[in-house]
Amino acid sequence: METFKKLKSYYWPYKKYFFISMSFLLVVTAITVVYPMILQQTIDEVVLKEKYYLVPYLAIGFIFLMGIKGGATFINQYTGDLFGITSVYKLRNSLYEKLQFLPFRYYDNAKTGDLMSRLTADVEGFRFFLSFGFSELLRFLLLIALSVAVMLYYSISLTIITLISLPFLAIIVYKFDRAVHPAFKGIRQSFGRLNTKVQESISGINTVKSLSREGFEIEKFNASNGDYKQQNIFTSTIWAKYFPLMELMGNISVVLLLGYGGTLVMKGSLKPGELVAFYSLVWYIIWPIVNLGFVINLFSQAKASGERLLEVLEVNNEITDQDEAIDSGRLNGRVEFKNVSLRYDEGLKEALFGISFKIEPGKVIGLIGPTGSGKTSITQLMTRFYEPSEGEVLIDGKPVSDFSLRTLRSNIGFVLQESFLFSTTIKENISYGRPEADMDQIINAAKRAQAHDFIMELPNGYETILGERGMGLSGGQKQRIAIARAICVDPSILILDDATSAVDMETELNIQKALKEVMKGRTTFIIAHRISSLKHADEILVLNNGRIVERGKHEKLFNNNGPYQRVFEIQYKDWQEKASSKTG
Repeated sequence: METFKKLKSYYWPYKKYFFISMSFLLVVTAITVVYPMILQQTIDEVVLKEKYYLVPYLAIGFIFLMGIKGGATFINQYTGDLFGITSVYKLRNSLYEKLQFLPFRYYDNAKTGDLMSRLTADVEGFRFFLSFGFSELLRFLLLIALSVAVMLYYSISLTIITLISLPFLAIIVYKFDRAVHPAFKGIRQSFGRLNTKVQESISGINTVKSLSREGFEIEKFNASNGDYKQQNIFTSTIWAKYFPLMELMGNISVVLLLGYGGTLVMKGSLKPGELVAFYSLVWYIIWPIVNLGFVINLFSQAKASGERLLEVLEVNNEITDQDEAIDSGRLNGRVEFKNVSLRYDEGLKEALFGISFKIEPGKVIGLIGPTGSGKTSITQLMTRFYEPSEGEVLIDGKPVSDFSLRTLRSNIGFVLQESFLFSTTIKENISYGRPEADMDQIINAAKRAQAHDFIMELPNGYETILGERGMGLSGGQKQRIAIARAICVDPSILILDDATSAVDMETELNIQKALKEVMKGRTTFIIAHRISSLKHADEILVLNNGRIVERGKHEKLFNNNGPYQRVFEIQYKDWQEKASSKTG
């Protein structure tokens, strides 16, 4: 029950629904046990003694009990479902909230499909046990207790003989639980991997089709699906192994009942009606114990699901606000790195090593270097997507950890290398970081990003609803909407992470002209592979293997005969070749 104890805060606030459900469950169970007693009275008092005038009274009493049981069953099931549904509503919200605030480091190793499986299938598995499993478990216990009490009333010796095999049945049920729990955990994990495979395949469908890898993806899915099938077959084997043994133990009790009970009837120490009632009551005990396997099944699934949910809920979020975090308005934008190093995970080499620089508000700094040199890592430290392994990152002379995350990130406009757009209107995409922005501010941001003209050509303009990930727009159009989104935030620090990589040269020039106006009064970091995007920077940092190998303005670096000059010569030569081919 350790898993349920850890998750108690999610369902215990709604305990009133649970106790109401259990109260009416007691009524339902008590009436259920009365049925064999009515049958006993019918046989012993009406049939054997020929008191047939009692039949109408017994029938009316039986109908009355049926009506009470029906109403009690409704309330029991409704409040039980209410208990489970309201509990997992809070749990699902907490899980989603946790995922929103977990650091980038967690998502470096997490798989989207598996997380989706936890949010859906695992939450639902836990809910089903809260709604139905708890109720069934208590129903079985109540039914067994009340049935044993009535049986003892009829005959103590027959009760002992009848129930002598039940401890062995309980042992089988216990062993079944020990075997089935890891099997169900395996099913949940396999289902998570299957979800991941589907999600990756659908997300990357363009790549799959462009490289004609449909067959390969089908084989990979078949393998994941096959593993999921084998996990289910293994679990079914456990069920097939234990349930016949459970049924055998139950039938042994019935044989003992009929053998010894028949002897007592012949001796006159037990009435025929009592033996018939005994037969019904013993099944009220056997079937709950046998079906306890079903409840254990639900419990095992819920426990496995709960463990997977706790794996997310208990992740230590290393990047949080301090107790007295600064929650101010606009920052000036002075950025300083003091001997900063970054290692993403233990065992990996450092992504950044000994980085130091200082940039005054309103200045533009360019970052250039080969893939993996640490350009993006620098900007991710500013926004506290990651924490430095060593050194200190400061904004306005204060460590970034002194600011609340809301203040820090609302002052930083971030245009990522891969533009992500939501499946909503263009207007809502542009105002995503500033929901209160009015239409004039949204249009102004779009114009500055050179996006207004193509937006107005769309069927519904700014109200056009985009497909998933901006489907229907070109790469350059998506990039310009992402730039407009960053501009709309009106940040004091603007980060352009290869923001013009998906546009043609002409559009890039137009965006750069617009960005020159936008960058006034803002500290701007430009990550680019094209030197043309960095020529106007106040300082350029050339990185390689996580270190700054050159720094200065374009003119200085161009004459240094270093890495920057070599990159310029390669790009200039490539540009000349393209120009010559067009002329030819």
